[in-house]
Formats: sequence, structure tokens, C-alpha cells
Amino acid sequence: MDKTPRIAIPAQMRRYVFDRDQNRCQSCGATSELSIDHIVPLANGGTDDISNLQTLCCRWNSIESQRQFC
Repeated sequence: MDKTPRIAIPAQMRRYVFDRDQNRCQSCGATSELSIDHIVPLANGGTDDISNLQTLCCRWNSIESQRQFC
């Protein structure tokens, strides 16, 4: 499977995802150290479409990243 090229997610799209997710980690509800995460990773054919993005805290983003490689 070809890897989707990585591009920076535009600030307006990032803001939309944070607002949609009420500035909370979608795994644990944390409200600090938030980042945007791909639900289906780019490496697995995911896209930068807004429906494939979620807000995660740094802790859960790290957990999800490790899970991809197990």
C-alpha cells in the first residue's frame, strides 16, 4: 500500500478539529497538551480529511503511535 504524503494540516482545519472535539482528548478527556491525530494513520492509507482527524493528548497520541507498530 502506498503511503499518503505527509503535509502540514492547515491552522484553520486544526482549529476546527479542536473546536469540534471541545478541546478535549477523545480518549481520556484531558484538556492540556493536545494535538491532532489521524484516526487511520497516513502510513495505513489514511488521509488528512477532517473526518480522519481527532484531538488527543500527548500521552494518548504516544500510545496510539506505539499501537500501530505492535
